[in-house]
Order: sequence, then structure tokens, then C-alpha cells
Amino acid sequence: MRLTEQQVRSMYGQDVQDRSGAKIGSVGQVWADPSGEATWVSVKTGVMGHHESMAPLQAARMQQDGRLQVQYDKATVRSAPSVETGTNQPLSTEQLAELYRHYQIREQAAPPQKKPGAPEVTRSEERLRVGTESEPAGAARLSKRVVTENVQTTVPVEHDEVTVVHEPILDADRGNVRAGIGEEQREMELRAEHPVVGKDQVPVERVRLNKDEVVEEQPVNAQVRRELVDADVPDRARRKR
Repeated sequence: MRLTEQQVRSMYGQDVQDRSGAKIGSVGQVWADPSGEATWVSVKTGVMGHHESMAPLQAARMQQDGRLQVQYDKATVRSAPSVETGTNQPLSTEQLAELYRHYQIREQAAPPQKKPGAPEVTRSEERLRVGTESEPAGAARLSKRVVTENVQTTVPVEHDEVTVVHEPILDADRGNVRAGIGEEQREMELRAEHPVVGKDQVPVERVRLNKDEVVEEQPVNAQVRRELVDADVPDRARRKR
């Protein structure tokens, strides 16, 4: 496809379609052969960072709306050898050999040169990247200690009490009771209970520590830098909008 100088300059930034009409990316840079004919373009696909895939202009067509349609499918172009964005270097012999092999086209004699495009600068800015990192925040411990406390309770106890009973002997019973005067002593064993305290050690509960992760929002303040681009264009040359 032979293009005029004006067509080449207008090509920068235009959409690039594959042979089915699907968008591949946009034109980044243009290379020409020694005669000045545009032969290769780099395509910004948005998937290779600072690299652009190369595509041949052989059999390519310029649409009326300015879009460029190449005669290869999207996968072939996106997997093609790439160049760095903004490079000013001509394509080397090794690069061309890789491209010819990839697109299965006949190799040319001289490497194409990069054609000048519209003046441009790359504007950069800093983006805030906020993350988290873990750090020690103290330790939780379980400690067991012994305390003494008074416990009051009651317990029933028994004891013997003695009552003196006087029972008169009737006349009818006197014949069966031997009479005698003298000292005599009889004993009765008495019994009494008293409280006895014992202690048993029994388990009463389990105590453990549980840890839950709690997510909360904390404000982050930081300064980022960005570039501004000022265009110094004479009033006569400035396009009226």
C-alpha cells in the first residue's frame, strides 16, 4: 500500500482493524523502506505495557474514516515481535527476519527506517499505591492465679442429750424390785457430732483466647506528582473551536 506523506502523518493514533474488522489497537509508529514507502506500523494493543506489536502494511487498506485494516487476524498481530514504545531506531536485520518469519512474507533487501510522526510528548503522573503490612500489636495472655475466699454454709450435727426421769414404783411392783441402801453409780455413753471440713479440687470451666480479624477503614494522605503539558501555538496557527 503506497501512502502519501499526509496519509502517513494522519495514520498516527488511528484504530487498526484485523481482516475481519475487529479492532486490534491503534497505530503507534510507522517505518518506511529506503524509497520512502511506508512498510511497517507498530500497534498499541494495550496488553504489552511499553511494547507495541509490529504489523506489515503490505496489502493493508486505509478506510474512509481513517482506520487502518491489515490482512491478518488479531491473534497474529498481537503475538508478533514488538518494539519499545517511542523508539527512534530503524528495524534491525534480526528484527526484520523475525517479522518476515512471523507473517510468512518475502524478505526485503534493506531495513525500513522509522518515518517521522506528529510531534508528541509523553505525559506521566504518579499513581498512589496503597497497601498494608502486618506488624506486632502486643500479646494477649492467659494467667492463672490462686485467691482465697471465705465460704459460709451450714451442716446438721447430732448429739445426745440426757433427761433425768423419775418413775415411782407401785405397790404391785415392789415384790420384783430388790431394795438396798448404799452407794451405786451407773454410766451412759453419750454421742455428739461435730463439723468436719474437707476440700476437693474439681474442674469448673475452660477459659481460652479467641482472635478475630476486624477490618476498618483508615484514611491515607500522600502527595503524588503529575505532569502538565502546555502547547505554545501562535494565534494564527491555532485551530478555532
